[in-house]
Amino acid sequence: MLIIKSELLLAFAPIDYKDDAPVDEWSVDTGCGVQYFSQQAVARLAPLAGIDFDEKIPFPERLVEVQKLMKNGDERARKVYETIGTYFGYAIAQYSELYDFRNLLILGRVTSGDGGNLILSTAEKILQSEFPELAEKVKFRTPDEKNKRHGQAVAAASLPAI
Repeated sequence: MLIIKSELLLAFAPIDYKDDAPVDEWSVDTGCGVQYFSQQAVARLAPLAGIDFDEKIPFPERLVEVQKLMKNGDERARKVYETIGTYFGYAIAQYSELYDFRNLLILGRVTSGDGGNLILSTAEKILQSEFPELAEKVKFRTPDEKNKRHGQAVAAASLPAI
């Protein structure tokens, strides 16, 4: 089973090869999955969707605010989550060229609530329309909401001892 943790999604595996792709603040790598499936993605996409934040507001708080907007049916928040879902669908296809997997454990605060459901449904639509053979093979596995948000601990606990 490939574990997909929104903040750790193959953090060092690039999905964006553009010269101006976002830089990961920890690894200093560009175009990493962490920049496209986490609170960093929400913070970067929100202004493009018309949701402005004071630069002093930390990313976790921005995510909470976008989640509230999504819960209230805000179309701007919907655009943020649809974009992340589109990224995710194409990234799954890209990762499938490197890894043979059938089950994806989806974890992380970004995947909580209505926005998380939209991310997954959008990714599934991408797979069904663009990569139907992969859509048949790959299944998303999601824990309950509480355990989704504790994804980093779940992912760490599932790592094999070396």
